[in-house]
Amino acid sequence: MRLIIVTGMPGTGKEEFLNVAADMGIPFIRMGDVVREHYASCDAQSMKLSVGEFAESERKRHGYDIWAKRSLERMGGDVFLVDGCRSADEVRQFRSLTDDVTVVSIHSSPEARYARLIRRNREDAPSSLEEFVKRDEREMGWGIAKVMALSDITVPNETTLEDFREASRGALERLR
Repeated sequence: MRLIIVTGMPGTGKEEFLNVAADMGIPFIRMGDVVREHYASCDAQSMKLSVGEFAESERKRHGYDIWAKRSLERMGGDVFLVDGCRSADEVRQFRSLTDDVTVVSIHSSPEARYARLIRRNREDAPSSLEEFVKRDEREMGWGIAKVMALSDITVPNETTLEDFREASRGALERLR
């Protein structure tokens, strides 16, 4: 199996990268979906934990590769894409499945990311710049900066959506 791991800070365009992969027929899993499913099925809400706090508590309880382990059982096929890798421990866990792993980092400036997060208005969108910075610090505390720095391919997302989609398509065609 060829495994494509996608990483990047919140708001970089990972979802658009997945849309391009889906258009190309490449199956994928969002690690964030796995987190949200587990969050919904336990008592994290009653403990007043946010999804991010829950994800962090599970990493501390079960190891920093817990979300990779919980994602592995849903993967299959010749080429598979995993979105949302945040630590070197997770990368190592995926490498235990196959030697054919490529890490793709999606990169955007903090200013562009903040504007996107506000504009998309999801439930986890930051309510302030301070909250945005705090979220970035939490993500970096999990090791995402290391995964991004050591990625095999970087796809920048600083111009138009169409330019980014074209760059994403090109990267994915080379990897399939």
